[in-house]
Amino acid sequence: MSGGARTCYGLVETRPDPPMIPWIELDRTPLPHGGDLRLMRRGREFVIKVGVAELMTSRLSASEEALATLAAERLGRRERPRILIGGLGMGFTLRAAIPAFGAGAQIIVAELVPAVVRWARGPMADMFGDSLDAPGVAIVEADVAALIRAGKSRYDAILLDVDNGPEGMTQAANDGLYAAQGLAAARAALTPGGVLAVWSQGPDAPFMKRFEKAGFSVEEKRVRAGGARGGSRHVIWLGAPKAAAAR
Repeated sequence: MSGGARTCYGLVETRPDPPMIPWIELDRTPLPHGGDLRLMRRGREFVIKVGVAELMTSRLSASEEALATLAAERLGRRERPRILIGGLGMGFTLRAAIPAFGAGAQIIVAELVPAVVRWARGPMADMFGDSLDAPGVAIVEADVAALIRAGKSRYDAILLDVDNGPEGMTQAANDGLYAAQGLAAARAALTPGGVLAVWSQGPDAPFMKRFEKAGFSVEEKRVRAGGARGGSRHVIWLGAPKAAAAR
């Protein structure tokens, strides 16, 4: 019996199911290396798609938040830590990082696609709240890989949630973040005892081997996309430069 039926004195009275709220495309923007990024809304729910493939949704945020909280836990308390986040997305990692790293933290968010920043200040402004303009937060429209390469011993933690992780789906150039040279650059950009945290949609044994070979002690965490509500298991890798870890 459908949810639109009820029983009354032995008789079944049927009522039509409520109409499905349609998805509305709010905006789309071309990606530098081909394809389109699309912002969709249905009621209060947002989805960002690459073509027809879902890249992220506002319904599920636990693993993106855990990227920040796990990295902060691993780093420990520092006075005025400098944090680099690769990818703004729907802002879940940023909003979790602000309290996780504490007052005085400087948090730089690098977003390659300007439209994503525009969406954060426009259609998704209620979801973002005041996080984009919080004390210590800077939103930079730039390639996070370029900031990493330019940041010798500059960051206490680097958090990467770019594309869908090492097996990306939008930018071929993102491979440079997760290849050997990208990992080496990230290691050089960390302060002693710093943390490189990487989000992925799923396990990737070859990437973990590259991560370790690049001179990191690596721990793999599995986090439900919906937190206590369940959902797919996403992966977060936490890497500490081995020389720093041995101290």
